[in-house]
Amino acid sequence: MKLTWYGHSAFRIETGDAKILIDPYLIGNPSWTGGWEGPAEGITHVLLTHGHSDHISGALEVLGKSGAQLVANFEICMYLVGKGADGSKINPGNIGGTVDCGGFTTTFVQALHSSSFGEDGGKNVYLGNPGGLVLHFPEDRTLYHMGDTDIFSDMALINELHEPKIGIVPIGDRFTMGGAVAALACRRFFKFDTVVPCHFGTFPMIDPTPEKFEAGLEGSGVKVALPKIGETITI
Repeated sequence: MKLTWYGHSAFRIETGDAKILIDPYLIGNPSWTGGWEGPAEGITHVLLTHGHSDHISGALEVLGKSGAQLVANFEICMYLVGKGADGSKINPGNIGGTVDCGGFTTTFVQALHSSSFGEDGGKNVYLGNPGGLVLHFPEDRTLYHMGDTDIFSDMALINELHEPKIGIVPIGDRFTMGGAVAALACRRFFKFDTVVPCHFGTFPMIDPTPEKFEAGLEGSGVKVALPKIGETITI
């Protein structure tokens, strides 16, 4: 599996024939100034955890260029179709459901957060329940992108049901769990081989580094992968 981080919670995942963008915050992202066109090359699927602008800004552009399938909750799918996305290429779901994405499956699991998109005049459009995404690949390890969330005890059920080995974990505090709590979640509820921290360092009000997360996982046997922004690593 190849993984590229574009800052914040935006990742490109390549395995088999699948080329996936998750939460492609590629427009307006202070951590990424490389544009959306390069990350969009060859993309087969765009997956969204929730509707906040720091997770979906760039999704419409990527979908339009790539012709990729959109995998998200029903509300986000319908909202983006209303903004110009191709309604024949959506694959909606909701918490507890699994959808076949052609070559892999995506299961929607809960996250403790919120979901809306801010429009002109201070209006916020409700965009369904936030979630995490569990990706099962036939010939690769299972990946769990937690989305934006706090720790919650039902993470144990997610592990029991799906046994993810690669975790993408928000650690920045304020809007998600902080690094120490995120490390506790990984140690207590999962048996990850590799974890990739995200949602830190993007804005001054969230934690600037993954130091607390790394410290919390010392001695756990879990590998913390820290790609540079724009760097592709193999997991």
